[in-house]
Amino acid sequence: MSPQRDLSLEGKVAVVTGAGAGLGRAEALELARHGAAVVVNDVAADAAHDTVAAVEERGGKAVAVAGDVGDRGTTDALLTTAVEHLGGLHVVVNNAGLVRDKMLFNLTDDDWDTVLRVHLRGHFLLSRGAVQHWRSVVKAGGAAYGRIVNTSSEAFLSGPAGQANYGAAKAGITSLTVSTARAGARYGMRANAICPRARTAMTADTFGADAPPGVDPLSTDHVAPVVAYLAAPASEAINGQVLVVHGGHVALLRPPSIERDFVPTGDFWTLDELDDRLGHHFDDRDPARMFSATDVLELGQPGQETRS
Repeated sequence: MSPQRDLSLEGKVAVVTGAGAGLGRAEALELARHGAAVVVNDVAADAAHDTVAAVEERGGKAVAVAGDVGDRGTTDALLTTAVEHLGGLHVVVNNAGLVRDKMLFNLTDDDWDTVLRVHLRGHFLLSRGAVQHWRSVVKAGGAAYGRIVNTSSEAFLSGPAGQANYGAAKAGITSLTVSTARAGARYGMRANAICPRARTAMTADTFGADAPPGVDPLSTDHVAPVVAYLAAPASEAINGQVLVVHGGHVALLRPPSIERDFVPTGDFWTLDELDDRLGHHFDDRDPARMFSATDVLELGQPGQETRS
């Protein structure tokens, strides 16, 4: 067995958005369990304070900051609370989100704007502020410890017909994560994304509200330890990665690959040659086979590893 690396979050300060309930609450409690002080955010003040109380009951330290993460004022308050009231900033868990699921032709402008604003803009605002803070620490001659864990979704891989807004937001979050990982690496930062499946109020219409007997494969308890690990010093080598997490699985995704490359016989394409080369490639193809990684939705049973 390999020697154990540093898994402690003692002395670290974490910000968790959407932590009043569900997955964010589980993540905040897990981070606190490993020693982190936590800034708990939720749009509902009562829910945020409930999570703070739960952290404190377990001997941890937490502060509530209510507000919408799509608002710059909220993210500024989260960062200020971490640095000025808890003594630093080391971990950011972008979790807050909502759904407005409809078929594309039924989506309103507000359905689109609200989902993109909370998910993608919310991730951007807090990530940018955190990176600016860590960069300033390094520029001042200090050493920065920065971990960002973003919340993407398998929806960005499968393109569900009833979640064009949500899928687009999650695709943006995935790209934002890799860009953040590249930009922050030289300053000691690490950024990764998880695609969790968890039974929460937000996913009740998808997964149902009631857990089955025994161990629930969609329990938030499968996800929270992964977030705590990605926040810990031991995860130093993990950067710019996307992990699908649920039911005991932590599936590391690889980037898309080229299926086939077409080149013209002359200097430029003609429509006839495009039809002959590209068009005929699709003659016998299953029309449901798109740029859609639906195989990711088919992980093995709990305890059974899925290998490529």
